[in-house]
Amino acid sequence: MKRTLLFLLVAASVNLTWAQRLVIKGSDTLGAKFVPTLAEEYKATHPAVSFEIAAEGSTTGISAIIDNTAQIGMSSRRVRPTEASAAQAKGVTLKPTIVAYDAIAVIVNTNHPLTKLTARQVEQIFTGDVKDWSALGGKPGRISVYTRNTSSGTYQDWKDLAMKKRDYATSAQKMAGNEQIAAEVAKNPNGIGYVGLAYIHAEGIKVIAIDGVLPSKETVVAKKYPFARPTFYYTNGEPSGEAAKFIEFTLSDAGQAIAGKIGFVPIR
Repeated sequence: MKRTLLFLLVAASVNLTWAQRLVIKGSDTLGAKFVPTLAEEYKATHPAVSFEIAAEGSTTGISAIIDNTAQIGMSSRRVRPTEASAAQAKGVTLKPTIVAYDAIAVIVNTNHPLTKLTARQVEQIFTGDVKDWSALGGKPGRISVYTRNTSSGTYQDWKDLAMKKRDYATSAQKMAGNEQIAAEVAKNPNGIGYVGLAYIHAEGIKVIAIDGVLPSKETVVAKKYPFARPTFYYTNGEPSGEAAKFIEFTLSDAGQAIAGKIGFVPIR
């Protein structure tokens, strides 16, 4: 009897702790700026709630929902068939909620003379078909390509949106996040990479127009910019408790105002 009572007390304590602590894992695109800012605002009216936010790539966020190590998984891409199968095998229902829209901007060093590229040229650069800037009318110099790492949703989205699902150039250098790509391009006059809208104002870089269109909230809404995509929260079925409240806050006018301020395109 005592052992059963002790177990119930421990279980109740664990559930209470989980209810007051939101574990959110996944996308760097969402998790580096947007979600931490949301969490800070949320805590202002919910001081008892603590947050654990790990921005290590969309794959880790989806895996965390499948493995029940987070209540919310951040992702800049949709679930892959293999992930859906893994979730189903564990009785997990991966429910997506679009939380904002984003554009993937092509960036070069601020001193680079290039100002525009075609979508075809972007594909050639990132697949390694074109290796020197002189082939694009620029000064001679070997192109240094910077990409996200393989756990990133942006890594896969870029292949789908810009590379016709082809493989990256073997010389491409993989970075952990948007800020790291921006920092490397800012240091390298021959560098090129991609970042989300929230990172296009980093020092030392400039954004390249694609087929004459620059990424912006306006061109994303008008569906004129070719490399735009939704971003997601994933949960195991319908969210409940504090997770449901935080998602509701994210989708509220206040939450979407934060999305716009950070650099995302609000859902409304």
